[in-house]
Amino acid sequence: MIATPGNLYIVSAPSGAGKTSLVKALLQSGVDLSLSVSYTTRPARPEEVDGRDYHFVSREGFEQRLKQGEFLESAQVYGNFYGTSKKWINEALDAGRDILLEIDSQGARQVREVFPASVAIFVLPPSLEVLEARLRNRAQDSLEVISQRLASARGEISHVGDYDYVILNDRLDRALEDLKCIVQAERLRVEKQLVRHHSLLAQLG
Repeated sequence: MIATPGNLYIVSAPSGAGKTSLVKALLQSGVDLSLSVSYTTRPARPEEVDGRDYHFVSREGFEQRLKQGEFLESAQVYGNFYGTSKKWINEALDAGRDILLEIDSQGARQVREVFPASVAIFVLPPSLEVLEARLRNRAQDSLEVISQRLASARGEISHVGDYDYVILNDRLDRALEDLKCIVQAERLRVEKQLVRHHSLLAQLG
């Protein structure tokens, strides 16, 4: 088989829609995917590990990387900065690895300008009421921040038409199966298979 460039999957959702839990479940399901670890200036949460969940850096360190053009995409969200390493993404895709990006719609637009063949997936909550309940149950944010997240959720959802796939995260197990189906279907696209099985097809032809 001939090595083919990897697929770049983008997963976006409003805060509280269950995107992080869904992505974590996907990575633990045995699919051969690598998660792109973003840089951020926000403080680490108690359960988060530097280098696994995010690369936690100072604002000065982030701005230095930004000036040097190290980020494929970057955004400011609720006063904190986030960015994706351009070099790491390019090297991973060239090596044939499938990469998953967990970013907002602003970052997704930036990535698709550079990688138009990337596969964009949007995760919807069942309702705004459920979204609010999930945000409150996380007990990570103040009421003011929760209100801001709910307001921005409408803005995020308004971009759903820019994506290739939409998953309703009503139940995590069903949403996970939907996400796994998308990953597998993209790997079976004819343009990928023609390259991957070039020798076999030549022999059969």
